[in-house]
Amino acid sequence: MIEINRLTAKGWSRLGQRGTFFGIAMPELAARDPDVLVLTADLLTLSGLDRFQKEYPDKIINVGIAEQNMIGISAGLAKEGYKPYATTYANFISMRSYEQIRLNCGYMQFPIKVIGSGSGLAMGMSGNTHYGIEDVSLMRSIPNMTVVCPADAVEAYMIALASLDYPHPMYIRLTGILNASIVYTDNFQLKIGKANILENGKDIALVAHGTMVATSLEVSKLLKERGIFASVVDMHTIKPIDRDAISIVSDNNYKLIVTLEEHSIIGGLGSAVSEVIAEQESNTKLMRIGIDDTFLHAGDYSYLMQQCGLTTDRIFSRIIQKLEDLHVIFK
Repeated sequence: MIEINRLTAKGWSRLGQRGTFFGIAMPELAARDPDVLVLTADLLTLSGLDRFQKEYPDKIINVGIAEQNMIGISAGLAKEGYKPYATTYANFISMRSYEQIRLNCGYMQFPIKVIGSGSGLAMGMSGNTHYGIEDVSLMRSIPNMTVVCPADAVEAYMIALASLDYPHPMYIRLTGILNASIVYTDNFQLKIGKANILENGKDIALVAHGTMVATSLEVSKLLKERGIFASVVDMHTIKPIDRDAISIVSDNNYKLIVTLEEHSIIGGLGSAVSEVIAEQESNTKLMRIGIDDTFLHAGDYSYLMQQCGLTTDRIFSRIIQKLEDLHVIFK
C-alpha cells in the first residue's frame, strides 16, 4: 500500500479518479495477486490503462467494442477462479451490459468488479449518449450488487484495494475529470458499506458521494459564514447503504438533510437515503440535489455542472432558500 500524503493526493488529483484507479492501483493489485485480470471494451488509453498494459501485457484483455461480451467473458474467468475487472464508459457498461450484469453478477453472484469510468457528466462535449447519470439507479436495483463511488482520487485508490478480496460483485463508479478536487490527504480506514463523517455540525447534514463530497465541504464553509453548521457525510457506498449513519443523521434533530450527487435525482443516493428515512418515520426534512429528470444541452464539464446547478454557489443558494421556505432561523 502506498503511503498517502498531501503531495501524493495532489499528484493523483491531476490524474483524476480514472487515472489513479487504473494507472496506480491496478498495477499494485496485479503485483499482489496473479489472478487479477483487466478487461476493457476498446478503451485502453482513455481508461488510463497504458501503464498497466506495459507492465502486465498478459493480464489485460481488450474485447473491442463489445461490452456485453466483456461481461460474459468476465463471468467465465471468475468461474475459473480469476479476479476480473471489467471497464468502459459508465453509460455503456451500465446500459448495454445491463442484462449480462444482472444475470452474471446479480443472479450468479460472480465477484466481477464492474468499473464505470467517466460517469456523471465527465464526457462533456460527447453529449447525452455518453453521460452516465442513471447508472447508480440501474446497478443498485440488481440483487447482490454492491455500488460504490469514491469522493476523490485517493479514495478511488482505497476502494480499488478494498475490492481485491471483496467476495461480492461490485459496481465502481468513477466520477470527475483531470485535476480533480482533493478530499483525502492521508491513509484512512475505508470499509465498504460504512460512511465517512468528514465534518460534524449541529444544524443540517450534507450527504454526498463522488465529486459532490468536495463540493459539500465548500458549501459547508459558506454555510458556516452564515452561522449554519453542517455535518458532511461521504456516503461512498450507495449499496449496501450505511443505515446506521443515516439513522444518526435523521435522529440528530437537524433542520434539513441534503443529498448531493452527480447523478439523476431519480433512483440514486437521494432516493436511497429517502427510502431509509421513510422507513424510520423521521420528521427530518430531506432535500435532494442532483441532475433533474431531463436531457441536457451538451457542453464542457464546467458548463454542464452550471447547467445542472451542481456548483458550490448554486447549491448554497438553494439550501438557503429551502431553509427560508421552511421558516428555519439560526441564531
